[in-house]
Amino acid sequence: MADAPALELAAVSAGYGETVVLESLDLRLAQGECVSVIGRNGVGKTTLLATVMGHTVLHGGAISLNGADIAAAPAHRRARAGLGYVPQEREIFPSLTVRENLTVAAKPGPWDLSRILDLFPHLAERQANRGNQLSGGEQQMLAIGRALMGNPSVLLMDEPSEGLAPVIVEELQRSMVRLRDEAGLTIVLVEQNTRVAFAFAERTIVMNRGRVTFDGASAELDADHDLLDRLIGVGAA
Repeated sequence: MADAPALELAAVSAGYGETVVLESLDLRLAQGECVSVIGRNGVGKTTLLATVMGHTVLHGGAISLNGADIAAAPAHRRARAGLGYVPQEREIFPSLTVRENLTVAAKPGPWDLSRILDLFPHLAERQANRGNQLSGGEQQMLAIGRALMGNPSVLLMDEPSEGLAPVIVEELQRSMVRLRDEAGLTIVLVEQNTRVAFAFAERTIVMNRGRVTFDGASAELDADHDLLDRLIGVGAA
């Protein structure tokens, strides 16, 4: 449904086995909207993405993708319905080349090999290299590119800047901003680096203990470090 939210979670409680990590969490994203999710380690940010993808136990609530109920759908059906996922561990295929990693699960749509290589020129230069021959930054670019080759309508990215040198983070950030501006995708970015998070999305969600404690303008948090400290306990990175 064109007028339905791209992604909506209503009163979602979820976790691993009997352990509940997310508690009565609400989240609604319009078509084409981007949001950053921040918070201390262990507050449920990764679990939020895992729950959207169907990798956790749903204890209550509803999840919809483009107006369709996906709460009971297995992960592969959610991916087929339009979810793209870039996991924190990247999970590229080490023995496959860059080109093979990108094309192995490609689906028809606007994102094809040439467009990915245009977005990430480093990958264009290393198409014949295997995944285990890439730097950490190149592996992250490859993980994002592989997710885009599935031509999702909603893209979930988990800590893409983690462990990367500052100069690589800046390069990756430029590509992510370009993706945001040109793709028309709905994007949820989980990011520990608040500078990257605030620059990427006009809207930021702060999580604490499995709940949303702030949902508002990134500029407000960026301008008020006292508020940011109270919400997440650390200053801007």
